[in-house]
Amino acid sequence: MILTAAKRTLRIILIRHGQPAIALAPRTSRHGFRDYIDSYEAAGLDPASLPPEELRDLLKELKAVFTSDRPRSRESAAALVPHAELVIDPLFAEAPLASPPIPLLSMTVQGWAVMARLMWHMGHSPGIENYTAARRRAVQAADILIARAQKLLHEQERQENATGQAALVAHGYFNLMIGRELSRRGFSRHGSHRVRYWNAVIYERTV
Repeated sequence: MILTAAKRTLRIILIRHGQPAIALAPRTSRHGFRDYIDSYEAAGLDPASLPPEELRDLLKELKAVFTSDRPRSRESAAALVPHAELVIDPLFAEAPLASPPIPLLSMTVQGWAVMARLMWHMGHSPGIENYTAARRRAVQAADILIARAQKLLHEQERQENATGQAALVAHGYFNLMIGRELSRRGFSRHGSHRVRYWNAVIYERTV
């Protein structure tokens, strides 16, 4: 008889929040985009943006889920896992944006956001967290999620095939930064970080 080794897995699920209750595609100037950033940060979840059923099923066994302190993230987590404790931490907030200093230009807020993110990587971070600081924060976030998954895996030490899971409902770009850190630590990725509400990416590592 061939004996197979027990498989013990760490699994971390990174989920982008649902659609916020704010207009998503207005055209505006750089000044309007600066105001839009503030309004977007303050917006909660659009009541019509319901989490996919398959995502609910994926998290139904979890007793606690991490989330940032932003309204759209907290409310998304509550809609997704109403049975679970929400572990709210501003550490998981989105990597910030600053309105690009480009006068006499009008475009959609998505266009401004792409330009702002590119300029942020180039060092444009007036009055906001820069890339280096956000990168350190992503490392801390990965530490927290891995520690939670390890704790739950340890609680299943008598099971031959066990999985320790941690889930975060947060923000698209910061989730991507956390995912890159998890990949550096040997986690394999299932799914893609897309600019889509309720997007979920799973990272796993066998231990």
